[in-house]
Amino acid sequence: MTQTAEMTDTSSASASRSTASSRDLRAIDHATTDLELVEEVLAAHFRQHAPTLLGVGHELAPVVDAVSARIGGGKRLRAAFCLWGARGATQGLTAPGIVEMAAAIELFHLAALVHDDVMDDSDTRRGLPTVHRQFADDHLRARRRGDAERHGTAVAILVGDMCLSWSDDLVATAVDTVDRDTRRAVRRTWSEMRDEAYGGQYLDMLSQTEAATDADRTARILRYKSARYSIGQPLRLGGTLAGASSALLDSYDLIGLSAGEAFQLRDDILGVFGDEKLTGKPAVDDLREGKRTLLIALAEEAAGRMERRVLSDCLGNPDLDQEGAAQMRDVLESTGALARVEQRIVDLSEDALGVVADSQLDGRTREALTSLIERCVWRTS
Repeated sequence: MTQTAEMTDTSSASASRSTASSRDLRAIDHATTDLELVEEVLAAHFRQHAPTLLGVGHELAPVVDAVSARIGGGKRLRAAFCLWGARGATQGLTAPGIVEMAAAIELFHLAALVHDDVMDDSDTRRGLPTVHRQFADDHLRARRRGDAERHGTAVAILVGDMCLSWSDDLVATAVDTVDRDTRRAVRRTWSEMRDEAYGGQYLDMLSQTEAATDADRTARILRYKSARYSIGQPLRLGGTLAGASSALLDSYDLIGLSAGEAFQLRDDILGVFGDEKLTGKPAVDDLREGKRTLLIALAEEAAGRMERRVLSDCLGNPDLDQEGAAQMRDVLESTGALARVEQRIVDLSEDALGVVADSQLDGRTREALTSLIERCVWRTS
């Protein structure tokens, strides 16, 4: 039996259990974590859509398989922050709809990754070929007519769009049982999260077209593309759905800005210095794409003549090889940029952990958020 066939088998009982489990306020079950329920909701939601796609024609099977291969797994950090954002408002209980809300964030993130890989022309993601690369290669192998790269890009856009629409479906399910004011507040936060992420992505792409790094723009990319999107808004979405006070939501915003920026700075370091076997992405991609990160901005600020030449020759060079990437790493270290970003991560994480420690959250939620923040900033993948 193929993966597609397995994913489209009848599984309404499992789906019903997943949905029902998040509809009743309950104490935390130590045997089944809510992150496992998020995986169940994602799988069940996909199984609801796969038969419709396959009903259009057997030609859709590769698309269904591509989504199936990518919808599970991942670090699920955004989902975890969403879940604990709700628990912080309910003293450790799971609020109705929160599992679907966390799953919606993960589906939105999958869509963003698929589209981002097209924009960055990346070949791998999480150890798999990117969607556009997979379908471009399939096009070449089958010796189809037309341009293979354009075909792969078109399919990836379609897959990303499907995941975006499915994420909205899950948000609608998440707010189905709450009161009107809460529903509106959640939808408003969800819309704001999307718009900020789109805006941050545009600024990121724009920065790659310019010869020098704009420090103000780099800071705004950090805030809107990552900090608020990765941590702040998931916390706020969970808290808002669970009826958090305005004071708690303000604390979540502070945590999100500090921990979220540290999260992205760690991502920037891993994008250049990371172990490709752990990150699942080549450590030369960000340099070839010319990403204007804080790491690059600090290196440009402190670089001498020879170092500036290396930065100019290598950053944004689509043909950059491993030797050139090694030269770039040397410059990032010799200018002190790497050390300064590492210290910035330390300072930001301490700020975020300080807000958590001083909050009125229950002990278990404080412990969980502390652990999540540490995972974000000291991760290796």
